[in-house]
Amino acid sequence: MEDPYAWMENLEDERVIRLVEEENRRFREFIGELSDELFPEVWEYYSMPALYGAKLTEKGIIAMYKERDRQLIRWLGGDLIVDSKALEEELNDEVLLQGFTADGKGRFLAYSFSIGGADEGITRIIDLETRRLIDEMKPSVWNVTFLKDGYYFSRFYRHGETPDGVKAPAVRLFWKDGSGEKMVFGEGLGSGYFIGLRKSTDGKWAMVTVTFGWNRAEVYVGPIEEPGMWKKAYSAEVPAEPIDVIDGKLYVLTKEGKGLGKVITVEDGEVTEIIPEGEFPLEWAVIVDGKILAGRLVHASHRLEVYSFDGEKLDEVTFDLPGSVYPLDTDGKRALLRYESFTVPYRLYGFDGKLNLIEGQEVEGDFRVEEDFAVSKDGTRVHYFLVKGTRDEKKAWVFGYGGFNIALTPRFFPQAIPFIKRGGTFAMANLRGGSEYGEEWHRVGMRENKQNVFDDFVAVLDKLKGEGYRVAAWGRSNGGLLVSATLVQRPDVMDAALIGYPVIDMLRFHRLYIGSVWVPEYGNPDDPKDREFLLKYSPYHNVKKQKYPPTLLYTGLHDDRVHPAHALKFFARMKEVSKDVYLRVETKSGHMGASPETRAKELTDLLAFVIKAV
Repeated sequence: MEDPYAWMENLEDERVIRLVEEENRRFREFIGELSDELFPEVWEYYSMPALYGAKLTEKGIIAMYKERDRQLIRWLGGDLIVDSKALEEELNDEVLLQGFTADGKGRFLAYSFSIGGADEGITRIIDLETRRLIDEMKPSVWNVTFLKDGYYFSRFYRHGETPDGVKAPAVRLFWKDGSGEKMVFGEGLGSGYFIGLRKSTDGKWAMVTVTFGWNRAEVYVGPIEEPGMWKKAYSAEVPAEPIDVIDGKLYVLTKEGKGLGKVITVEDGEVTEIIPEGEFPLEWAVIVDGKILAGRLVHASHRLEVYSFDGEKLDEVTFDLPGSVYPLDTDGKRALLRYESFTVPYRLYGFDGKLNLIEGQEVEGDFRVEEDFAVSKDGTRVHYFLVKGTRDEKKAWVFGYGGFNIALTPRFFPQAIPFIKRGGTFAMANLRGGSEYGEEWHRVGMRENKQNVFDDFVAVLDKLKGEGYRVAAWGRSNGGLLVSATLVQRPDVMDAALIGYPVIDMLRFHRLYIGSVWVPEYGNPDDPKDREFLLKYSPYHNVKKQKYPPTLLYTGLHDDRVHPAHALKFFARMKEVSKDVYLRVETKSGHMGASPETRAKELTDLLAFVIKAV
């Protein structure tokens, strides 16, 4: 199939560079000074402290934050360990901290960062006492797991091939100590497979999960120090993850059955069900002080449940606002949990049999969170959240995703607060393709069923339109696919479209950057059967002459996960038929984000566009 804009896949092409400069200028002319006026307000909320992660050690808790214009890793209530601003001075470029871990004794810290928000970056390991740099690995690795004389890590090959000769993209697990590094797991695994290693809370066992895409899992278990002894203990044609090994029993959270999640134990190949499936999905579980602490998703917000080892429900904890609650760490005696909601950047809780608030941040003001349902084309009820202030100007900004088994649960959007204060309503839709209602909900929104996701989004937007709202539809990444597909199919259900870092060319996604790892979710464009359903909805191939609302495509040149060409090519095709399409290209931003100020400016531009367009 002829592609008139194939040249845009070369980001070094002078025509691409010229286009980016011209269109960035044109977008700035469209929003005028509005963005500059709004920035202080967005920055006020964006710069509120936000917690990204926390780790328990014998010497205290280490936590990672975003604070104003920097990201920090520090001892909770104590000394600073890593400062992104210091890294920027050292490297003379914008830096994004991606994550960290530490050993249980509090001796070593591993942290990863990238330049300009790229996925690919650098991992450093430091001695926490002397702050001496012990190791630096490029490109970045993850899943660093410390033992007393070395550490394991996962390396994702984006280029070339693995040590065992498999072409990238592919993942391998390594061991590293004073004598060097060696590959210990993953031989022969091809593209689409991911490997994760976790240590049991007693420190004796390795739990290795091999997943294929977002759909299938195998769990290997063995003595942590002897990779050659790791044996497959459990496998499922659905998502599954190990929880812990207690008294020789492997505890697993599996989506087998109806896909709603249950806890089982595996011992000598024998499977015993501990917590059966319920009406709503069990999303995660950890073991704390001889009990199972689990997070259940009820209409896309979490509640906590506590169970005994024989599956008896002992307690249930709900929160004052619909929110997201995930475990950050557990040492078997205590767990750290992170809570977030639409007006709560974070709360850090400890759990040791009861829940206690350690610290948190909250937005002052009069807000309310409502919930409602729309009915999709095939009769499926689609849940969505509405966040409102004291007045309602009948303008809605609707966020959606619908894919990769990811649930959209309440979270803090700094740019939504000024919108709500101006009488806007911020909405978030829980579409098929995510995990909001279990694995079946995911499956009916992937591959040949992807159209269900767009129909769900249409139902939510259409209902709001019917209630008198002017509607801005927004999605990012796979959510960018959602909004662009909905836009070309039903432009009448939205008054503005915001499409960020999107996947749009569904016949070429697998040939751009690491796109081939999404084949399990989307299908394979090289397979004639898959190509047929992909072509049917591929936004890039379905642009036609019709009236489109004002549309903003935005991306970042450092996005090494979703190629910027998706946004560029779709923009070019849209511009053939619409004068109201705009392009914003961030030169210092990747898929993971960017430095705080760069990211806050991007969010402010989105807000300015929504205010201008609706």
